Order: sequence, then structure tokens, then C-alpha cells
Amino acid sequence: MDVPIICTLTGPELAERRRTVLDAVRKAQVRTYRLANGYACEFPVGAEMLEKLETLVALERQCCQFLAFNVSQALTAIRLEVTGSPEAAAIIEDFFGSPNKE
Repeated sequence: MDVPIICTLTGPELAERRRTVLDAVRKAQVRTYRLANGYACEFPVGAEMLEKLETLVALERQCCQFLAFNVSQALTAIRLEVTGSPEAAAIIEDFFGSPNKE
């Protein structure tokens, strides 16, 4: 069963989410990669960054059930993968940014 592409946040709630959580995460992004079904973003390693990403993922899973999130940590970076159906690609790019230009 496909999950409809619907965010359950109201306009003001979405603006608040962007201002309080998403903008801080986007500013910390080191690199963004296009995946076949979404984007992968890399962030600096650190407990505070990991906590911010885990908070963001927990919040987004509540309102955007059509997206899948995966957070992993290596020695050099924390990686957040946000994936979904082809129809969700524009939404993912709007929230998490487009790939870095090489």
C-alpha cells in the first residue's frame, strides 16, 4: 500500500519546524548526494549533531509518513538518507537541498 504524499503540519507549524529545527540542520550540511529515490546528506561528526538529526527524524516521521529516514555514523561524517517515491523527490529536495555541484 502506498502512503499518500501528505504532510500533516499546518502552514504555521511547517514554518515553525523550518525555523526551529530544519534550518539549523541544513546550515550544518557538509555535502548532499542524489540517490535513486531521494537524497543523502552528510554532517560533521558529533553528539550534538547526531541528537539534532535524531530529533528531526522523529518529528518528520510523525508528519511525513511518505518518507523514509536513515541516520548512520562513520568516523568522518554522520549521514542522513531521506528517501521516498519518485513523486516525493521535489519535496525532499525542497527540505534538504539539492546535490552539491562538483
